[in-house]
Amino acid sequence: MRVFTFKNIFFPLLALLHTSICFAEQENDSVEILKRYISIDNVCAWPNLTTLKDGTQIATIFNKPSHGRMQGDVECWASVDGGKFWQKRGTAAPHKPMTNRMNVAAGLADNGDLIVIASGWSLKESGKQDGLFNLMSIIRAWVSRSKDGGKSWKVDEKAFPAAETGFTGYIPFGDILKANDGSLRVLAYNQSNDKAINTVSMFKSNDDGRTWKWFARMSDGKNATAFTSGHNETAFFHTGNGKWIASARRWKEGQAMDLFSSDNDGKTWRMEGPLTGANQHPGHITRLKNGDLLLTFGNRKKGVNGVAVKTSKDNGKTWGETEQILDDLASFDCGYPASVQLEDNSIMTVYYANANAVHQRYHMGTVIWRFK
Repeated sequence: MRVFTFKNIFFPLLALLHTSICFAEQENDSVEILKRYISIDNVCAWPNLTTLKDGTQIATIFNKPSHGRMQGDVECWASVDGGKFWQKRGTAAPHKPMTNRMNVAAGLADNGDLIVIASGWSLKESGKQDGLFNLMSIIRAWVSRSKDGGKSWKVDEKAFPAAETGFTGYIPFGDILKANDGSLRVLAYNQSNDKAINTVSMFKSNDDGRTWKWFARMSDGKNATAFTSGHNETAFFHTGNGKWIASARRWKEGQAMDLFSSDNDGKTWRMEGPLTGANQHPGHITRLKNGDLLLTFGNRKKGVNGVAVKTSKDNGKTWGETEQILDDLASFDCGYPASVQLEDNSIMTVYYANANAVHQRYHMGTVIWRFK
């Protein structure tokens, strides 16, 4: 693996929330970086990326510059020019007082509606003067639905299952995808109240995303996996004919990602083995136009904080070498990327960082790149 550093960086005079700061072109031996932007400033973001049927890209984000220790909302921002500029469209999940909405899964209903499933935290005064709150408990996920591309929303506060006995509420993560049987699927994780284990479950909707029911357990934190602590933030992908793969972040054990698979449309899952090294998480999976699968993931290894990728030519059974896309982010407080291939075959990846070499605030960044 080869990494690169910046050269010929330039700045605009102003950096508005709807305007992107552009970085000069970079490259390494395997990957060519075409453009970089500070796309949404002063947000922690953790972006989810969804492509509408008209080609618009929607980034669903947390809108405050904090790891949840602020009251905040889930917003949807849109790009109609392949990631060059982003504009806010609407608020998918507005918070109630002394809470936030920050953890999301998102995707399209079969009829083209945009769906966001968002949980968050109840908050408590910290007694400090920094303006931040203490996190108290995970609150029930809401299901939000938009018929106009994210501009207006209808929120159902009871459409997603409540917490299991002895566990926290469910925390949605990643994409909402269509299964072989025509239903919609999403993943969410939770934690035992004693914080001993994390579990990952698949949820199913038979009414095009309006209501959801628990469907299957992927990782139970017990004997079903090699790691007794289980997994949490997990990305999945339907490779076709009821076959699924997933990249699951370990709760402990180095916080690497493990590869899971299902051959029966998500009813049962097996862990195949390690997918990344320690501190390389979480992931996002998409298919490229040449048929390869692209795994994009955060890289929090010392000295190369940023975003990395791997590809698979056999529907996720085996994966190639890690390629570093970005390596200049200021600290391990970064990553959570998502990617999509654009019409010109370049790839757009969005991510978050608390800072980089030339921008010292939380932000959602966008990088446009391609394989050589």
